[in-house]
Amino acid sequence: MSTRLSRFALIGATVALTATTFAACGANDAESGSGDSASGGATIALLLPESKTTRYEAFDKPLFEEAVSKLCSDCTVDYYNADQDESKQQQQLTTALNAGASVVVLDPVNGDGATGMVQEAQGQDVPVIAYDRFIDGADYYMSFDNETVGKMQAEALVDAMGGSGDILMLNGAPSDPNAAQFKAGAHSVLDSTSGVKILEEYDNPDWSPENAQQWTTDQLSKYDPTKIDGVYAANDGQAGGVVAAFTGAGVALTDLPPITGQDAEVAAIQRILAGEQAMTIYKPIPIEAQTAAEVAVDLANGDDVPATTDTGVDQTTYNDVASFIFTPIAVTKDNVADTVIADGFYSASDICTGDYVDACKEAGIS
Repeated sequence: MSTRLSRFALIGATVALTATTFAACGANDAESGSGDSASGGATIALLLPESKTTRYEAFDKPLFEEAVSKLCSDCTVDYYNADQDESKQQQQLTTALNAGASVVVLDPVNGDGATGMVQEAQGQDVPVIAYDRFIDGADYYMSFDNETVGKMQAEALVDAMGGSGDILMLNGAPSDPNAAQFKAGAHSVLDSTSGVKILEEYDNPDWSPENAQQWTTDQLSKYDPTKIDGVYAANDGQAGGVVAAFTGAGVALTDLPPITGQDAEVAAIQRILAGEQAMTIYKPIPIEAQTAAEVAVDLANGDDVPATTDTGVDQTTYNDVASFIFTPIAVTKDNVADTVIADGFYSASDICTGDYVDACKEAGIS
């Protein structure tokens, strides 16, 4: 592992940014980030899939831009957000290549359908880093151990239910390869746990909280809400939709069943402290974004790139795409202070607002 990469691995989780929502770019509009395009430095294209999940605009984009700026003062980041539109992302890639991108960092709307995008870039001698979601044929891939994420969510749900119960299961978008891995990991636990019954299961086509709320509302018209013992929600946005559906059905916040999540959104951390969500998965995005920035800059400058992380990753798992795989962390009420706050991902003032001040005090957070 290179010196810079080692340093990022040590300091990545301590980088703090306020989770402020940034406006997404239009179909063919690139937002220039770090650097000055007139300086003659390399252009790195960052293509993210959507903005309904808050992490992309609030963390991945600014963290990546900041890291590139520190590593390469004359590099430019051209940023695009596809708004969950696969054809729009294809157009954005072509735009980025025509604008002179020397490296593409691509988080695909549809991982299985993005191979052609990789081939288009590589056909112009532009390397592609598959960011967060796997793309077969990419030059590099970086993400978290996604099946482990699903297992951790399911294990936490089973524990919170006392080992058994009837549940609803909300997965991510079928077009997202990560969603399939979360789902597989969760099923490996839920299907092997006697006493756990999945009443209904849903693959949310765009991960949206609105779809999650509507689907859950439909299920609560079929099943007595008081008889649902838990809800597997693949991410925090969907967890918020689930909470809204239950409260809309007349269930008090204090009577909600255990609900899982992922992404450690501020709203989810607040719900966890208030007892409205059982857990979330914290994926230290600074490590991922900064590692992507280092690899992108190395590629742009023609420097050597470290092939893998030092975590014993079996590269054949990812079709021999050189991969950087990071470790997720389960967050519950008991370790909020020791994880997202201790790492500087959020400050106490980000979380302990309004109705959640008392919950923070009870958890020893101030």
